[in-house]
Amino acid sequence: MTTETPQRPDIARELIARATESAAHRATRVRNQLDGVQLGRGRHTDYANAKFLRRVLGEYEWPGHRLVGPAAARAAWSIALHSDHDLVFQRAATILLGRAVEVGDALVHHWAHLHDRTLINTGQDQEYGTQLLLRSDRIELCPLRAPGSVDKRRVTVGLPPIAVALETVRRRYMPNGSSDEVPSVVLAEAA
Repeated sequence: MTTETPQRPDIARELIARATESAAHRATRVRNQLDGVQLGRGRHTDYANAKFLRRVLGEYEWPGHRLVGPAAARAAWSIALHSDHDLVFQRAATILLGRAVEVGDALVHHWAHLHDRTLINTGQDQEYGTQLLLRSDRIELCPLRAPGSVDKRRVTVGLPPIAVALETVRRRYMPNGSSDEVPSVVLAEAA
């Protein structure tokens, strides 16, 4: 990875601003503090963010560390991860992110999260156990291929053992063991 000044700081600023706004909205949604109008605005934001990222992908392929810097590359990953409304786009973003990983311009664990999300969104079992379902009383893994070997796969993409990841998510979203105020939502394990 590079620590040089990004080639496109303008795109970097836009990606970070969009992902930050979207993350704040999702945090409010997880706390179940949104009305119908606010939920609609959040969906509109996700659509607009995906449209912006689609233009960036069309012009530059994946906006990796060299193009936009690590923080904006993470923001692009977050936008792609939450573009569940457009599975074709999400699949294309996964491929482009994979190519960036191959040339050392993106993080492999970001690719693993996006790969899993795309699998879950297309009705398939995930590979790395990064996609979780947050219920009012527990955290569940979304369907997982070959659960007995998931930790072996996770280590290849720089992720901690699944038990550690699940405990981290439990502490973050259910600090008292459970919460009746938390709606069912699909989460990506923190990366």
